[in-house]
Amino acid sequence: MTTETDRAVHGIEDIRAAVARAKDAGRTWAALGARERRAALLRWKRALAGRADEFAEVIAAETGKPPHDARAEVLLAVVHLDWAARNARRVLGRRRVSSGLLSVHQRALLAYRPLGVIGVIGPWNYPLYTPMGSIGYALAAGNAVVFKPSELTPGVGVLLARSFAEAVPDHADLLRTVTGPGSTGAALAGADGPTGVDKIAFTGSPATARKVAAACAATLTPLLAECGGKDAVLVAADADLDAAADAIVWGAMGNAGQTCAGVERVYAVASVHEELCARIVLRARALTPGEAYGPLTLPSQLDVVRRHVEQALADGGRAVLGGPDASLTRTVGPVVLTGVPEDSPAVTEETFGPVVVVNPVRDMDEAVERADASAYSLGAAVFTRSRAAGLAVAERLDSGAVSVNSVLGFAAIPSLPFGGSGESGYGRIHGEEGLRAFVAPHSVTVRRFAPAVDLTSFATPRAKAARAVELGRKLHARF
Repeated sequence: MTTETDRAVHGIEDIRAAVARAKDAGRTWAALGARERRAALLRWKRALAGRADEFAEVIAAETGKPPHDARAEVLLAVVHLDWAARNARRVLGRRRVSSGLLSVHQRALLAYRPLGVIGVIGPWNYPLYTPMGSIGYALAAGNAVVFKPSELTPGVGVLLARSFAEAVPDHADLLRTVTGPGSTGAALAGADGPTGVDKIAFTGSPATARKVAAACAATLTPLLAECGGKDAVLVAADADLDAAADAIVWGAMGNAGQTCAGVERVYAVASVHEELCARIVLRARALTPGEAYGPLTLPSQLDVVRRHVEQALADGGRAVLGGPDASLTRTVGPVVLTGVPEDSPAVTEETFGPVVVVNPVRDMDEAVERADASAYSLGAAVFTRSRAAGLAVAERLDSGAVSVNSVLGFAAIPSLPFGGSGESGYGRIHGEEGLRAFVAPHSVTVRRFAPAVDLTSFATPRAKAARAVELGRKLHARF
């Protein structure tokens, strides 16, 4: 499905040319009214929805994921584009803010300006949905975009730019795609010298993010980095174990475990741990790899999966399903481990395969402690029959997003921001914060009348100014 054109390797001059064309198109786009941008993006959204099968076919061909997963990914991308287009004016429109008593003579206005050209470096695991969290929101905020898809999924990026140009021909250069290996993404970020991009939105590994950050630092180009996770599910003694097991298996095995906010760790209170493991195994064993989920897209990831499983067992863990005796090919069967030490790589490092560690804990306090001990801090989930208790535990977790009695509940809610901290990166996509990630605040004051005491004029007698300052001090000291 990927053509030779899709596999083109674009160098620094190609990138600079793409940024220049995008910048020219962006000036016209930014000058449009918010309503016009909304209408244009909704035309594109409808076109994407109408071409869902075409996009799903390319996604499936390049990643290996089943068609039903690819179609679901297209839907998620469409949902986020729709929200960004419909809410940009409300979130970013100019509004009046309080001036405060000291500056009551001023009208204070806050607006947001687009940054210019956003360079988006996308991943291969969700080659449409994930970058749309930056592309759609950046466009809705009035920017142009140059998109560098993963070298494993270039066809998705090429098709995305083509679909935009066909749906919005008057602004065809607003979304440009450049393709190539990691060096192309590094060049877009500025590793080979300035390119003209005004911000980089990156999704990938922490190691690559550090390289991108170093390239951005040379020109002080801001960076938004989403770098994966080691998400935990916390299961209380009163949890619905069938619901928890069903969600855990889907969260751990869906997309062959290649989900940044997928389930990789489970902490279950000891009294229900054994029963939960049994129910997880029952559901996971029923999955048919290659049908329920596809192969590992990145061939080298198999080595990571094998190393994590083998080391977990060497460290004293136990495989209750799968393991080194099973056939570990790129279409990996489900692996369920338990009793794995907390310092084993299967617990501390991102596995990115259909492997889940289910460990017992004393209580939910210990579950929170272990969940937060990870260097990653992206997502988490809590299972308990008490919604109040679930919310209380969710609020204690350091993760950027938490679901109660579901997993990945936030992924399909575009109004919620998404992102983490630590090894999971920094910044947020989606929601109002996602729109504001691609703009610069613009503050304006308008003098309404002359103040009784003008503290910004040398013409004001010093004694009069001093009395006004002292009055203000006393008020703040008292109230």
